[in-house]
Amino acid sequence: MEIQLAFYFIRYIVKYKERGLINLPRFDMHCHTKAGSIDSKISIEEYISILKSKGFDGMLVTDHDSYKGYRYYLSNVPKDPNFTVLKGVEYDTKDAGHFIVIMPQDVTLKVLQIRGLALEELISVVHANGGILGPAHPFGARSSSALFCNKVRKDWSILKKCDFVEGFNSCETPIANTIAQTLAEKCGKQCFGGSDSHKEDYVGLAYTDFAFEIKDNDDLIAAVRQQAISDFGGQERTFLKKHRKRNSVFATYGFKAYNRALGFLFCSLRNSYMRSGI
Repeated sequence: MEIQLAFYFIRYIVKYKERGLINLPRFDMHCHTKAGSIDSKISIEEYISILKSKGFDGMLVTDHDSYKGYRYYLSNVPKDPNFTVLKGVEYDTKDAGHFIVIMPQDVTLKVLQIRGLALEELISVVHANGGILGPAHPFGARSSSALFCNKVRKDWSILKKCDFVEGFNSCETPIANTIAQTLAEKCGKQCFGGSDSHKEDYVGLAYTDFAFEIKDNDDLIAAVRQQAISDFGGQERTFLKKHRKRNSVFATYGFKAYNRALGFLFCSLRNSYMRSGI
């Protein structure tokens, strides 16, 4: 009897590891669409088509400070019961770079659509409304990554208040992804893998596998809280000279100035949303 049980256990583990033998849901967890991100060149229809052709089961739309891409999907794209599109946002904080934010299915906060919250404020707002968040590419582009911002560089332990870390981003270097994964381990957090695609060449270069079915944001939040990410990873893109320019002094401080200026410009509106809780 014991031998038979051991056989079935080993067979289950083998099937679990070999993704093709069972259907572990696979998602691209960092996706920018033309309808929602000004720097994206790919429509969500193209995104879905490419991901489906690569065997993905879904995607997380993470447009910059916006739900426009997801709203476009709801209004204009035929729904496929075998492919799940989730609602997220890549939020530009005032002091700690970019963060992926995921709210419950029926929660869409206006304050998350206006850049400029400080990291502590963002964590408070997201958690108070039942959501989760984590740093995107924490050791990636110097202009927008947590570990290159003084707030986090002086005390990275603040990231322990987050819920996950983007441990693999196909737009980053192998060393940047390795450091992100080390950070996640130190913080005791699971990792997402996301392509961070802005054009079709990079769609689906990164993945996150979950241990159970994900059909909406509530399922996703439950999976993260239950430590149900079974695997993540992917393939980094080939770095070209034009990609290195994003870490130039001009690009780094130019974007930081742009981000601060826009955050300041909309400060009054953002604060009114904060007071109203919307």
